Amino acid sequence: MDFLCRIIKKQVIPNFINLETAIKTYDRNELVCGSPAWRYVYHTIHSADKWFFNPFIYSEPDFHEDGMDNPDNPCSVELSDQQLLEYLYAVKEKTLQYIDSLTDQMLAEKPENCPYTRLELVLRQFRHISLHIGMLNGLTIEKTGRFPLTYGEDKLDKLENGILFDE
Repeated sequence: MDFLCRIIKKQVIPNFINLETAIKTYDRNELVCGSPAWRYVYHTIHSADKWFFNPFIYSEPDFHEDGMDNPDNPCSVELSDQQLLEYLYAVKEKTLQYIDSLTDQMLAEKPENCPYTRLELVLRQFRHISLHIGMLNGLTIEKTGRFPLTYGEDKLDKLENGILFDE
């Protein structure tokens, strides 16, 4: 694997770990701009599933309902936190395999029918995932007075042992 792709992979993993922790610590029914927080979790995972790769050639997951990825749109589907975590794990694995298939040269190229380079797509998802993790963690902090752990090599043992809050 090329140098830049290794760096990207090294940073993608903590992003997914931080999102997993946010899901395990948030109140799924807490309202965010009128929508339950779980809808923002789905929005974030769905965006990673679609935009890390090529949003212009994409197949929706089986459980997806048209417009469900926009928390402002009503939908009849309600995913449990376990379903959201399973989707997250699948997207994480798909993303890591994708990064393993890239070369540094490919980062500057645009996927088929896509106006953005692969690097732009990756960076957009770093920004997007981080924004929503911060939003979810802010809700948790406000409600519980506790700060969800965020990935750091010094905290990995805690996260692996199910410790979810920084205390």
